[in-house]
Amino acid sequence: MSRRWLIGASGAVLLAAGCSKNDGGGDGSGSGGSDGSVGPEGYGGSDDSGGGSAPDGVLGGNFNEDPTGCGFTELEGVKASWLRGFVAIRDKEETGTTQDRAISTLLNASERGYGTILSLKLPHNDKPFPAPDSSGMDDLLAKVDKVLDTVMDKVNILVVGNEPFIESRKEDWNGPLGDFYEKVAEHVLAYRAEHSGKSSRTRIYMGALNHLDEPEWRGEGAERWMEFARKTDGIEGVDIHPHVSSMANAKQYLDFVVPRLGDGQKFLVTEFSLVQLWRQHMKDPIPRQFAERYKMSPDTKVWEAIKQAIDHPWSQRQWQDLLAMSPWYASHKHWLSTQVKQFRATGKLAVATYGVVQGAAMTKGFGPKKPPWLLNSLYASRTARPGDGSSTPAQSLGWYDDFRALQREQDKLPVNTGSVPT
Repeated sequence: MSRRWLIGASGAVLLAAGCSKNDGGGDGSGSGGSDGSVGPEGYGGSDDSGGGSAPDGVLGGNFNEDPTGCGFTELEGVKASWLRGFVAIRDKEETGTTQDRAISTLLNASERGYGTILSLKLPHNDKPFPAPDSSGMDDLLAKVDKVLDTVMDKVNILVVGNEPFIESRKEDWNGPLGDFYEKVAEHVLAYRAEHSGKSSRTRIYMGALNHLDEPEWRGEGAERWMEFARKTDGIEGVDIHPHVSSMANAKQYLDFVVPRLGDGQKFLVTEFSLVQLWRQHMKDPIPRQFAERYKMSPDTKVWEAIKQAIDHPWSQRQWQDLLAMSPWYASHKHWLSTQVKQFRATGKLAVATYGVVQGAAMTKGFGPKKPPWLLNSLYASRTARPGDGSSTPAQSLGWYDDFRALQREQDKLPVNTGSVPT
């Protein structure tokens, strides 16, 4: 990991110029940026003047690890005041990659008054976790420190772990995973106490639980995760990633997490979507009405139509017509609004973030078996052309308008979440 951005990285290069498209592991985000006129003139997000309050029921944008396309123009378009991304900390150092850009983007957003969330991704899919007191753990924590040197007291929320159960071996779920992440979390809390003084602008959460609508993912490891978060001073809650096929399945996440939170704790939802529902319809034929209007074969499958739009982007009208004429999508076009209201109704939501633009990895090698993450994004930035000479990407059907409507007066820029005791 490069020292270049660790020593005085201001992040000014990316989001101001436009940060552009995402990784296929989740929802994505936004192309081109504005002049940064979103925040009040002279506002410095890292200057916490006191006051403020913990985030409550906020809906913001997400770019995962690649901020390409998620500029101020796109964020202003959907009225977002929060932005989330993650950085992967691996054994091999990576220099000049999206790691630099993800952190730079969030720091720049913070300087302009946005609320910011950074998740620490610690992938161990193909190897065991290092033992808590091993030299391997020491090496990894040294890499974590490099990130903390840059972001502590600048980002509003730091999440320990991205998707820990997905990013590990199944045989490690009920023991080594907990040992490892608890060690990392304790280290992060100790770092904050040592470097931030008596209070800090950065709140700490534990990373995202997945597939809680499936019994095996609600086992001993998940129970331990919740217990640690609940009993550890300084942890404010947990993150969840409900990528589901229905609202009922999303509710199973809430039924598991909310009763297990401690007093005053809340949950994050830094990724969520109906991607599992969309997957069920990729091999459906395109709607006959759509085929007739755009002179396409009625035998064309949905995934084939999407591939055509990726290869040669359609007009915004054609892209939206494909979705509007597909009952499996059109019947859920206000799902985003309904889902966020479900989260907020618990009274325990801190921040939810949603993918802003279609990412490059979402479109690479697109076929009938690839998860159609690109149907989730607020902007159809890779499947449709901007209309009428616009400099911003084409809008999605439903999500764009509903996201804007869900923004509240209390969440407007500049964001101030105050500080917490360390």
